[in-house]
Amino acid sequence: MEYRLFGKTGVEVSILGFGMMRLPILNNDPGQIDKAEATRMVRMAIDQGVNYIDTAYGYHKGQSEHFTREALGDGYRDKVFLATKMPTYLVKEKADFERFFQEQKTKLGTDRIDMYLLHTLNQKRWDLINGLDVLEFLEEKRKAGEIRFFGFSFHDDYPAFESIVNTYDWDFCQIQFNYMDTEVQAGLRGLRLAHAKGMALIVMEPIKGGKLANPSPEIRRILSEAQPTWSPAEWALRWVANFPEVSLILSGMSTMAQAQENVKVANQMKANTFAQKENEAIKKAVEAFQSYRQIPCTECGYCQPCPEGVAIPDIFSLYNEGKMFGVMETAITQYRTLFSSKHKADRCVACGKCETLCPQGLPIIDLLKQCHEALNS
Repeated sequence: MEYRLFGKTGVEVSILGFGMMRLPILNNDPGQIDKAEATRMVRMAIDQGVNYIDTAYGYHKGQSEHFTREALGDGYRDKVFLATKMPTYLVKEKADFERFFQEQKTKLGTDRIDMYLLHTLNQKRWDLINGLDVLEFLEEKRKAGEIRFFGFSFHDDYPAFESIVNTYDWDFCQIQFNYMDTEVQAGLRGLRLAHAKGMALIVMEPIKGGKLANPSPEIRRILSEAQPTWSPAEWALRWVANFPEVSLILSGMSTMAQAQENVKVANQMKANTFAQKENEAIKKAVEAFQSYRQIPCTECGYCQPCPEGVAIPDIFSLYNEGKMFGVMETAITQYRTLFSSKHKADRCVACGKCETLCPQGLPIIDLLKQCHEALNS
């Protein structure tokens, strides 16, 4: 396992971090984590050298932090850096900082959170919590030994990222970055700015919510011609790891097979190792992806639950699969047979709640109309 310096903090982290957002579940319910299987996955990864575990207040309907405490029992807590995130999207007043923090410590069963993040920051949310003196709160917790390092995860455009980064001497930040998203949100410019500031750089969505793991046959051919033994997911992870500015790559893993593959790949990933043929293959893959119509939804679930019951991420995922893999007829059949009328896109009443919560800033209302027209034909 490769370990990299975590910015100016002086600590070293494994290149692969275990994200606790897409754990195996029971009864198709994100709130019912398959604890036995998920525990085996987490501990396998730690035994193989992973030393960074990332959870958050809202993951798995609020159950992820509880489960993380259990998974890190039997001495595993002492082997890792534990990261969680303040639910800034729920903060209304200054007192909420302390309330959420104490609740999270209790759920995690720990007196100290190693890496504490302000979750899913955008400019509007940052202006609100900054006005409530969130930095003063974080500094007090660090002085008290309850937080070791603090930073933020980000979902907005580059100007907002630059503004937030320049506000404070942050320890680290977490951005969305993959070979399809070099100019999305913070993007490559944000990566370089954070590095120049001495911040550790954590990458989330390296496989774009799993979308880069299952590309079209055309893209598979492009990639395999350059490196026949690399899977599409491995290509995506290696591409991110090739950037020396990246301290850590987070991957949300849903199966033991995924966890084992990611650990295996992490044992081989190095910076500055892509040659011309690998770079050319990625360039061609990007061009092929861009030739397909798709909705840039990462299925994070922040838009859920919809007040009207619309299954927004599932509908977008089905539409994308149909377009990207050339199987619209199958997608239409699945929409008709697998989606209850209570959850279809035409239930949308354009209230706009989902659009205020979407980290990607997607025009969800219009996209739902587009999807329903295509899938209901």
